[in-house]
Amino acid sequence: MKAGLYQFNPAFGEKEKNLGKVASAAKDADIELLVLPELFATGYQFTSKDEVAELSESIPNGRTTEFLCGMSKEKGIYIAAGLAERGRDEFYNSAVVTGPEGFIGAYRKTHVYSEENLYFSPGDSGFRVWDTKIGRIGVMICFDWFFPESLRSLALSGADVVAHPSNLVLPYCPAAMPTRALENGVFTITANRTGIEERKQGASLKFIGSSLIVSPRGKVLAKASADGEELITADIDISAARDKSLNIYNDILGDRRPDRYGAIFGKE
Repeated sequence: MKAGLYQFNPAFGEKEKNLGKVASAAKDADIELLVLPELFATGYQFTSKDEVAELSESIPNGRTTEFLCGMSKEKGIYIAAGLAERGRDEFYNSAVVTGPEGFIGAYRKTHVYSEENLYFSPGDSGFRVWDTKIGRIGVMICFDWFFPESLRSLALSGADVVAHPSNLVLPYCPAAMPTRALENGVFTITANRTGIEERKQGASLKFIGSSLIVSPRGKVLAKASADGEELITADIDISAARDKSLNIYNDILGDRRPDRYGAIFGKE
């Protein structure tokens, strides 16, 4: 299949403007899977719980999810995108997956980063993989990448492709994703954003761009610039993610020895 991501600079709080940019960017794109950044419709740097309450939405009945479902149906594509979710009593930094059939599922960010802790609760959905007509799609969000267990959990659950909506400010992720993809034998699509948000005095956030698509062998198939608004694509052969062998003797998941990884599971 052909996968793509759209890297851009969302305007904080201007949902319709941000949704319009996505619609315009994807209008003529020849893709089957599109990944959008974390919190792509609202912007990232909230300053109060009241702002979060105002801009967050229910899933799947909120404006952003309905927009994504409409675009998926109209273009016949699958989309993974991040948004602020209003739960029953809490707010979550979440992502949804939509397809030609409509809403498919949602994931709530497991590892919340920095001041996100002031506004969002740690996700309770667990890492999820959805079996679609174009392959098995898993999702993690931004800072989740920092924890190897995140992508490993998705790989063990059968993911072929891991969609990774992001708002990266630390410089490490683009260099690390080839290793994450290689050690799990999956495709990864990190859709980051660009720009600067300075909504808090003395707390400027500069987003690093550099979105990328990586193969199960750790090859960078496509990479965006550090500051450009770009839709980039790559051809993906799903069968490459289902072959976990390194050679006739070694299988990267089959050779795991959980009985020797005691510290990971809190055992002596």
